[in-house]
Amino acid sequence: MEETWYIYIIETEKNKLYTGIAKDPEKRFYQHLFDAKKGAKFFRSDTPEKFVYLEVSLSKSDALKRELAIKKLHRSAKLELIQKFLGK
Repeated sequence: MEETWYIYIIETEKNKLYTGIAKDPEKRFYQHLFDAKKGAKFFRSDTPEKFVYLEVSLSKSDALKRELAIKKLHRSAKLELIQKFLGK
C-alpha cells in the first residue's frame, strides 16, 4: 500500500536550512518547534521559522533517498531548488 510522505526544508531564524521527511509536515514542524524530545537536535541552537520547500513522495523509502540527495547538495544548490519551488 502506498502512503504519502513529504520531503521538506525548513529555514531557521539564523537562515540555516534543515532537510527532513514526515507523513505530516505541519505536525513535524511543531515537534521541532515545541517538543525537545521529538524534535531534531539541530533546532536546539536555532529556532525553526518556516517551510521553504515541500515535495511529495509515495513511499518512505523514496522519501529517505530524496532527503539524502538533498542533504548532499551544497547550500547554493539547495537555494536554487527552493527558488524553483517558490516560483522565483
